[in-house]
Amino acid sequence: MSVDPDSTNSTSSTDSTAADRLTPVLRPVRAGNGFEEALEQILQVVRLGLVPGGERLPAERELAERLGISRVTLREVLKVLQDQGLVESRRGRYGGTFVLPRKDGGGEDELRRRVAEVDIEDMLRFREVLEVGAAGLCAAHGLTDEQAARLREALAHTQDAPLSDYRRLDTLLHLTLAELCGSPSLTAQYAAVRATVNDLLDCIPLLVRNLEHSQRQHIAIVEAVLDGDADGAREMMREHCGGTAALLRGFLT
Repeated sequence: MSVDPDSTNSTSSTDSTAADRLTPVLRPVRAGNGFEEALEQILQVVRLGLVPGGERLPAERELAERLGISRVTLREVLKVLQDQGLVESRRGRYGGTFVLPRKDGGGEDELRRRVAEVDIEDMLRFREVLEVGAAGLCAAHGLTDEQAARLREALAHTQDAPLSDYRRLDTLLHLTLAELCGSPSLTAQYAAVRATVNDLLDCIPLLVRNLEHSQRQHIAIVEAVLDGDADGAREMMREHCGGTAALLRGFLT
């Protein structure tokens, strides 16, 4: 007899941790496009690496509730992702829907395809506007003690991250800032543009010197936000985005 994965997933610590990471991305969909918007959001979860390869998505019941869709619709979404080789369904006591490890970048052909599909300058400028705005709003409006703790924790995770996991945890830090600014619309737009940024970053090497510099900027941004220094937070975030933009332009244009 098969076992419904939800019967064992919903109370696991793995699911709870994954659910926390998904907060900036998952939100109730609008009526009329439930399937399409739910697919878009879960694709962002996968592309952003919020649930790493080999880990389990939250239980169907929880995902459906957070997206505001039926479990029938959710299963249709998960079927699409499974057909695309992005997730797999496992049955049994430790079953559920698991994200499959990403395949390699595909070499030069894949790089050219990705670059051809993106207006890099437009994407970089839009990203800067969103990131600078989010950092400034967080600093200007202030954070609760709980929000400040979340931001510090996200920063700490990037400081301890191995190279293989750095990009995912860097993404989580930036998504946390976007979420804490208080604008769900900005958060949604940032999640979408960040997924595109990550697709391009996957085409270039991780440079230790750049990561060390980037980490110093992360610390300065978080300190400015926590100090309520809106101008400082915006300026440091603008500089931080400029560094990423320079790398992408250098490698890809």
